Amino acid sequence: MTDDKDAKLIEAGRKLFARDWQFIWASPSIQTLPPMAGLEIAFAGRSNVGKSSLINALTGRNALARTSHTPGRTQELIFFEVPGKGDLRLVDMPGYGYAKAPKSQVASWTELIHTFLLGRASLARVYVLVDARHGLKDVDLEVLKTLDRSAVSYQIVLTKADQVKATELQSRIAETEAALAKHPAAFPNVLATSSRSATGMESLRAAMAKLLEERSK
Repeated sequence: MTDDKDAKLIEAGRKLFARDWQFIWASPSIQTLPPMAGLEIAFAGRSNVGKSSLINALTGRNALARTSHTPGRTQELIFFEVPGKGDLRLVDMPGYGYAKAPKSQVASWTELIHTFLLGRASLARVYVLVDARHGLKDVDLEVLKTLDRSAVSYQIVLTKADQVKATELQSRIAETEAALAKHPAAFPNVLATSSRSATGMESLRAAMAKLLEERSK
């Protein structure tokens, strides 16, 4: 029965992300956010962790979200949805931590991230992306504290899993899950993904399809 349910969610996830996802809005500040509609799922993470690449891999659109090798290129909250649907939005958040930008500008982005995470009623889930090669850093833990206060469900997604040996990846997953035991609002299990090889994309799509199904009831 479980296998059948998983298969249905995987297919639902495939259909969800086979739709015509498009850019709809960019917000440099809380005051310029779009009106709330449907559910929003945000992707947070350190600069250059691979948020834009992950969104492109999920949607099968290589140029939907702008990618760059320069940390700090995403300076706004970027919203994507399927025109005419309005049931789900994806939010690409500015990278936090190191960025090639003035400190005052980085501080402004960081404040925008934390304020959005605390005060957006339509925000249904946050995926916190963590580089599988490096694991959780102090700056990630600060974001987890904000999420703990916001009562928004969140889950850790390891990126660039294809660049880590299998044994090292399992150790990284185990140590990350152990750290999450201190954060009751977090999903206890960690997803390992690779935008390059598509590892974990099926599971991530299915998880979002499940969330949409549950919230639609």
